[in-house]
Amino acid sequence: MDEKKDYFKTFCKLSQAFGTAATQDDLLCLIVQYAIDTMEGKAACLFLADEKGDFFIPVTQKGLSPQYMHANPLKTQHILDALQKNGYLSFVDATSDPRLENHDAKKVEGIASILTVAVMVQSRTIGVLSLYTSSQRNFTSDEIDFLRALAEQGGMAIEKTGLVELVQKNALLFLELAATMNSSLDIKHILNNMTAEVSKSLNFKGSDIRLIDRTKKELTLVSSFGLSENFLSDTQINRSDMTRSVLNGKVVEIRNVDLDDTCQFKDILKQDSIGAMIMVPIKAQNDVIGTMSLYSDTPRLFSSDVKLMIQALAHQGGLAIQNASLHMKLHEDKKDLEADIWSHRSWF
Repeated sequence: MDEKKDYFKTFCKLSQAFGTAATQDDLLCLIVQYAIDTMEGKAACLFLADEKGDFFIPVTQKGLSPQYMHANPLKTQHILDALQKNGYLSFVDATSDPRLENHDAKKVEGIASILTVAVMVQSRTIGVLSLYTSSQRNFTSDEIDFLRALAEQGGMAIEKTGLVELVQKNALLFLELAATMNSSLDIKHILNNMTAEVSKSLNFKGSDIRLIDRTKKELTLVSSFGLSENFLSDTQINRSDMTRSVLNGKVVEIRNVDLDDTCQFKDILKQDSIGAMIMVPIKAQNDVIGTMSLYSDTPRLFSSDVKLMIQALAHQGGLAIQNASLHMKLHEDKKDLEADIWSHRSWF
């Protein structure tokens, strides 16, 4: 009973600590530290899956030497298959258990037993948490439940902190790109920033800007980045239902070109090795003046924050284009006025 009360106190303290953790790194350190302190372990290590999900990489640890931490990363599938059976992995004798490698290294490190549990986020395993002891231990059900609960709380907190950091990162990126767009009154420079700089910053293959030609009453390609001449010269996009929807103020996306049967210019996308795309309206005040499209070389899910940023950047670009156009008009009017004044002087 006393042991369970200690676990409860730990979660109370941990919840308070999670709320004050400034960064994800601080949060990860708290998780491993509380695992060691509460379970009287020698060390603990938290591994997170890499971007491709092929390996678990050690991201933070307490109590292990740098030499031991230089071991190869863990292959995820091997660990996941084992964890799915019981929800945990227990190694009473880590120096001889055939399921483990590097027995000699564990002896040198003073590791006797290991308990490993999954770190979950919405039923998805994003990592593992391992506790190491200096003496052999048969882990009790309470100890296993505690470490699993700790890993679960850690997973939710990691996700929350990651989302906060993502919002902060996106906000800074937006400010940087918006400032770049508005740093010039040269329309060519603005359009280049809206295509090349936005594509690079958001990791897209390429992009294009098409503005409405009021005289011809059609879309005209005015800027592009990362796309072939064959793709850019094709006019199917201008005439498509997708483009008409965007000119009516909607955001349209194709998450997987291969699986999308509604796209009217699917062939030209595939010819340019495009796997996904998103098209948003460019507005100046309340009027749609064109479209901005971003293209990915692989299928891609466009999260709500990315879509919101692209829309905001397109709007900023529209304002920058309008400001540059007004500046050009004022400059031309000034030249006409000067010419008019000088012509009148000839009368006197």
